[in-house]
Amino acid sequence: MTPLGPVFAYLGPAGTYTDEATRAFAARLGIGEPQLLECTSFDEVFDCVDRGKCEYGVVAKENSLEGSVTATLDNFAFKSSANILGEEVVDVHHCLVMHPDATMEDITTVASHAQGLAQCRRFLNERLPGRTTITTSSTAESARLAASDRHIAGIANAFAAECHGARVCERDIEDHFGNQTAFALIGRQGHPPVFSGTKLKTSLALFLQVNRAGTLHMILSEFAFAGIDLSLIQSRPTKQALGDYMFFIEFEGSENDPIVQTALNCLRLKLREVKVLGSYPIV
Repeated sequence: MTPLGPVFAYLGPAGTYTDEATRAFAARLGIGEPQLLECTSFDEVFDCVDRGKCEYGVVAKENSLEGSVTATLDNFAFKSSANILGEEVVDVHHCLVMHPDATMEDITTVASHAQGLAQCRRFLNERLPGRTTITTSSTAESARLAASDRHIAGIANAFAAECHGARVCERDIEDHFGNQTAFALIGRQGHPPVFSGTKLKTSLALFLQVNRAGTLHMILSEFAFAGIDLSLIQSRPTKQALGDYMFFIEFEGSENDPIVQTALNCLRLKLREVKVLGSYPIV
């Protein structure tokens, strides 16, 4: 009997872009048929990883149009000790999906995740004006609804339509081509690296001692002095007081590089906490 492989927690139902990213991560790990643990939110994915219910979790980090995924950032900052083990970028191509027997004239409601609706406004205004819109927990859930009701159209990928028995009516209906989402493969704190590569990215969460003028300039100066090029910097409220913020930072390089270690050690002397979320190869 072939031993079962590791379990991957992901945002369900089947057919989400997170499902697609999960299968891509599994393929990179040489796992043809991964064991999948369906979750209803990214919060649940993190919880499954932290509690040891799975070896890996897959969560969305950032969308090229909508920006960072706040639920993921907040889990990294305030709730979870999980580390990032890898990154996968998925091209987002939305389709209008319907019941196999439905026509455009049958549609009274369009359902999708909030981002799916927002990213297809032009198509909806031109082709389905005046229809009611409802928000679902995922784009794949909208495909499931569409497959069961000829009066509902969903906005999802073709994979989701196939998974749930819906028909793809129109492809590539997104307003902006080149839409992409970056997903993170996460594991419990201390999980050994799973991918190899010479080009690495490091993600950090930085917490201030006190919120005072010049703190951000001080942080940026440490990286500039070390010659470290930042690819992302974003503030998030600490949820403790209005106007109190922490920062997420990403840059090319490893936390084990001597210049990076020096910069991080200098920041540790000046900040309340420097939380390394992971150093991982990028493809």
